[in-house]
Amino acid sequence: MDNERAREAIRAGKAALGVELGSTRIKAVLIGEDHAPIAMGASDWENRLEGGVWTYHMDDVWGGLRAAYAALAADVKARYGVPLERLAALGVSAMMHGYLPLGADDEPLTAFRTWRNTMTEQAAGELTELFSFNIPQRWSIAHLHQAVLRGESHLPDIKRLTTLAGYIHLHLTGRHALGVGEASGMFPIDSDKCDYDQRMIDRYDALVADKGFPWKLRDILPQVLCAGDDAGTLTPEGARLLDPTGALQPGAPLAPAEGDAGTGMAATNSVAARTGNVSAGTSVFAMVVLEKPLSRVHTEIDMVTTPTGKPVAMVHCNNCTSDINAWAGMLSGFCKAAGKPADMGEIYTALFTAALSGEADCGGVANVCYLSGEPVTGLAEGRPMIVRQPDARMTFPNFARALLDGAIVTLKLGMDILVREEAVRIDALLGHGGFFKTPVAGQKLLAAALRTPVSVMETAGEGGPWGMALLAAYRVNRAPGETLEDYLQNRVFAGAKGSRIEPDDADAQGFDRYAERFTQALAAERAAVEAMRD
Repeated sequence: MDNERAREAIRAGKAALGVELGSTRIKAVLIGEDHAPIAMGASDWENRLEGGVWTYHMDDVWGGLRAAYAALAADVKARYGVPLERLAALGVSAMMHGYLPLGADDEPLTAFRTWRNTMTEQAAGELTELFSFNIPQRWSIAHLHQAVLRGESHLPDIKRLTTLAGYIHLHLTGRHALGVGEASGMFPIDSDKCDYDQRMIDRYDALVADKGFPWKLRDILPQVLCAGDDAGTLTPEGARLLDPTGALQPGAPLAPAEGDAGTGMAATNSVAARTGNVSAGTSVFAMVVLEKPLSRVHTEIDMVTTPTGKPVAMVHCNNCTSDINAWAGMLSGFCKAAGKPADMGEIYTALFTAALSGEADCGGVANVCYLSGEPVTGLAEGRPMIVRQPDARMTFPNFARALLDGAIVTLKLGMDILVREEAVRIDALLGHGGFFKTPVAGQKLLAAALRTPVSVMETAGEGGPWGMALLAAYRVNRAPGETLEDYLQNRVFAGAKGSRIEPDDADAQGFDRYAERFTQALAAERAAVEAMRD
């Protein structure tokens, strides 16, 4: 879209906004009528480990949102010379799952417990057995039940239970609702009804009936909405929360709030059966839209949904690029000490580029990148470590490749179950997130790890906030009976450009050897967790 058309769309209130609160950045993307980004804004933030809980403060949530929106408005003014006053639609997404119980004032009763926490093993196990359905530790129901098992004092005061995206949506619209993809990380979904599984809700209510809580589970869970449904409008109070200057006018329709998994599916056109995407950043997860249910429960695989409620097999790993970031910071310090300072972009490019010339199995070097616990491999806590055999070839390319392979090897362990044990077929796998920012490297190594072609679109860098903006546009622009799949395929991604890398057999065999060595190193990781306590 040229500048004049973009300017007119902004003036006429025809641009749609997507906002996403990721693990390290809050990003806002404004799109025009052709769905291409026309302005962006961002704000950095970081989680905190307080009292053994990974959390974000609510002041940081609102401060970060306002900063990202202000940066977006400033970008609009600088590019087009007009203020941002009206929106065609907007939507909010955030890191999925976690625990946010709200009281009568719609404010948190406890610190926000993020997806990164691995403190709910007992509850998750009990609920998995109760439902005959895998309940991951990070899901909201697992956190709720762990609080029940602990007898936490806030439980009788819960009026609503939600996620970070749902909390923000509530305050922007007054509606206690979630998109089905995000809701599927709170409680299991009945895809045929686009609603919570009532049979499982009844089982849970019966399980805690003797506790005497003043609520039933459905009373406190958000309403479930599918993509395109009416999720409310921006209230005057909500507009002021985003834009305290008062320039932003209320009344814009909101799309159902989603998690970063749902927006990743939209941003990669991976909402149809046999498509999938891999989001690789602070965490890494793969989503594969299924043709049929899995044959049995696998604790390594989560069953969630697309934004329209289709069943999705998800392999989620808590740890991905954070350890690469830590090593990049160390290397930056080394360059500075050596009198050859380099900016972080140069450091990352050097790491990812060097990895391509490393040996296929990293020459005997293995990296366990676990900063936090990793349920896929049964680790409640993490202790990042490099392990190598005495005769390992510790070259810089091998070291770099071990860092990158270490970031995705746990994902491979989970995906092997889908492909080898469940015979799930994948026609297209698309990558997005920081791991793919440097061309070729991340894409080539992931293709080898999963033995599947991996594509990266030119739009992959726009990520989740762009996907949320697309869902907002679908909310107001769809034709009667037009599915999200058709909308994305025909209106958004028709003619989209990207690159596709096929798996190289030598790389794949080398990655298998690396994965074997990594699995052996997990014994040392478990020992380190036990021995190295605060």
